[in-house]
Amino acid sequence: MKKTLFLSILAACSLYASAGNPKREFRGAWLHTVYQSQYAKMSPAETRNYLCEQLDLLKAAGCNAILFQVRPSADAFYPSKLEPWSRFLTGTAGQAPSPEWDPLQFMIEESHARGMELHAWLNPYRVTTSKNEKLPAEHLYHRHPERFVTYADNKMYFDPGYPENREFINEVVKDIITRYDVDAIHLDDYFYPYPVDNKEFPDSKSYAMYGNGMDHNDWRRHNVDLLIEGLYKTIHDTKPWVRLGISPFGVWRNKSNDPRGSETQAFENYSGLFADVLLWSEKGWVDYMLPQLYWELEKKVASSEKLAYWWNDNANGRHMYIGQSVERTMNYPDLPPSKLPNQLEHKIKLSRSLENIQGNCWWPGYSITANYKGIADELGSNYQRTIALVPSYPWIDDICPDAPTKLRMEGNRLTWDAPSTDDELQKARAYVVYRFAEDEPVDLNDPEAIQAVTYTNSYSILTESAGRFRYAVTTLDRVNNESQTAAEIVIEL
Repeated sequence: MKKTLFLSILAACSLYASAGNPKREFRGAWLHTVYQSQYAKMSPAETRNYLCEQLDLLKAAGCNAILFQVRPSADAFYPSKLEPWSRFLTGTAGQAPSPEWDPLQFMIEESHARGMELHAWLNPYRVTTSKNEKLPAEHLYHRHPERFVTYADNKMYFDPGYPENREFINEVVKDIITRYDVDAIHLDDYFYPYPVDNKEFPDSKSYAMYGNGMDHNDWRRHNVDLLIEGLYKTIHDTKPWVRLGISPFGVWRNKSNDPRGSETQAFENYSGLFADVLLWSEKGWVDYMLPQLYWELEKKVASSEKLAYWWNDNANGRHMYIGQSVERTMNYPDLPPSKLPNQLEHKIKLSRSLENIQGNCWWPGYSITANYKGIADELGSNYQRTIALVPSYPWIDDICPDAPTKLRMEGNRLTWDAPSTDDELQKARAYVVYRFAEDEPVDLNDPEAIQAVTYTNSYSILTESAGRFRYAVTTLDRVNNESQTAAEIVIEL
């Protein structure tokens, strides 16, 4: 039976998808700031309230990781000595918010307060987003204009051919992970820019200096390879537990151009953006890949269903999550014989059926918070109903931490002590709180029993249910390994 037919029949089944909610699953949401005008129109207090509302809605929809764009265009949503404040935050490039505050630090604290990870999302090469954009006086461009180019789209970019530019981007990333407690650094699909009218990228000067006789396109790919390899080393040399994730365009290469490629007839990372994304996971230069499979299941030139299988088969031992378009998922009906009005269930069941796919990420997160065509309701009440833990990263560390100690009740709050360790990787990052009936065995594999993931050593007991309950608390370390045992206590409510 063909895989597509099998999954169409599977999606048509009346089995409730929440019965298959896994305990471990990446459930991300992108919150982009580029081209977003709402932030500049708000006061800092209004912006903080708005961001909290977004986080509350994403948590209610079952998300457990926020990919927040902190460097949309060679600028910063945080105070930086390297790059200017973003115009998308304040309305004017280089102008600090007034009163000054730190959106990145705020998002880390508020995401963690809701039991969600915060991945700092950077665009590596983009400098301007419009033709006549004026860069502030402190921008690197004014000190080193020779390292920048303007492409046919009238936007300015770092020239990836200059080693100094790679070093600068590495410096930006190191600054972030040194000063901030982020869970990951995330890069999107914009490496060399998307082609405009088949115009060549204007890098002849850097190619003449550093090409060393290489084929021009191979040299461009090599430049991006060096950036990714260098970023991975920088991150893991500085804080080994911080992950590097890449969200590439959904097609590596078409099979017509490479026998290892996918059965697609679409634009390619490899030849179009000079991003050999498959090489990066093969070399172990990334911790997760998050390909943007934004198409409908059956799209002729790039079927998201066929591509899900291809990426599953090419995970190369790293985590693989699927980037899902909210609109494409909700606008298209499921494949026959299913009568479902959208493709949400099909796509989630597909991702959960594939051995090397560990979750999904929703684009854009604002469409989740707007409950586009009811997607937040469906996720929160069904497909992401139970709390899920972000998968662990065993190639970074595979040793489970110790359980918390001295679990006790103080008023209406459970409190406990962190396990003692001098190993940074084994230190408690968060805790998982489970609840069972008093006479029920403690089953740490049961996602239905999870009450919360908390980054503090306490948890407020909800009292809507009367009875005697056994609470169990486990430790999560910095790469999401969970303690194999739990601290337990019986409480009467």
